[in-house]
Amino acid sequence: MQRILSIAMVGLAVMLTVVDVAEARRAGGGFGSRGSRTFSTAPVTRTAPAPAAPIERTMTPRQNVPTAASPTTQNRTANRPGFFNSFGGSMLGGLLMGGLFGMLLGHGFGGGIGFLGLLLQLGLIFFVVSFAMRLFGRGRSPAYSTPSPSAQSSASATAPASFRIPRIGEELGGLGASAAASATASAAAGAGRTDEIGIEQRDLDRFETMLKELQAAYAAEDYAALRRLTTPEAMSYLAEELGENATNGLRNEVRDVHLVQGDVAEAWNESGTDYATVAMRYESIDVMRDRATGRVVRGDAERPSEAVELWTFVRKPGDGWQISAIQAVEE
Repeated sequence: MQRILSIAMVGLAVMLTVVDVAEARRAGGGFGSRGSRTFSTAPVTRTAPAPAAPIERTMTPRQNVPTAASPTTQNRTANRPGFFNSFGGSMLGGLLMGGLFGMLLGHGFGGGIGFLGLLLQLGLIFFVVSFAMRLFGRGRSPAYSTPSPSAQSSASATAPASFRIPRIGEELGGLGASAAASATASAAAGAGRTDEIGIEQRDLDRFETMLKELQAAYAAEDYAALRRLTTPEAMSYLAEELGENATNGLRNEVRDVHLVQGDVAEAWNESGTDYATVAMRYESIDVMRDRATGRVVRGDAERPSEAVELWTFVRKPGDGWQISAIQAVEE
């Protein structure tokens, strides 16, 4: 009984801890929208060799698409219903739950026959369950299949070859637009990434400029500039974070933003709208100050820190780029 209560208490503590951790990282997770690819993982790049944090705050509805199971898996599932998934599981669960409630009420399994009776009944239940499992499982051994040689050779043929990822920012500053676009397209094709819209040098330059403009607008709490740079959805999350900082008496100072390296993870078009997800590694002085005194609460006001993030930009026909999603990348 003590072990059962201990397990229950540990489980409750774990549940509460998970809730606290999820709430604590809420501000640091991804937010915004990547269109139909909001819940899919963007390809890794040289700038962001690790997967980005999933987008946790979004207004995009999640599409529940059932995953197709292989014939072998379907046959295995059909041939092995499992005793615990049928009547036997319900019977065993009922007996155990009834006994546990009886123990909690002070009657034990079977109503006051003592600890010896408890052991006898548990042994009897184990014997019945084991016998039933052997009875129902007889003659139901599954058949396993291995992939054919043609499938293996096909998988090897589709493996990505080596590639070189171009950089955006200062390192591409001296290249022409056509050369940058060609390098980006060839790198994306070699890495298995897609550039369906043809990102040009002017787009890369604009992405770098928007990185600096957004950081400056966020630090200055310039809501008008944020509305111009971001989609309404992304703006709502940034405004929420600024409001939380103000409520807590804090102000985020971001300055001296410098793009170190960047590359295009994927770019595509859907429903007439262009999307581009770009990995960016940048340095900045990023500190949190007390709003009243100006004292640094978090961060280093003298030394720049480095961050790697995935920024998704969106462009409607006839309009310029806007920031629609930001995701952190853990290294």
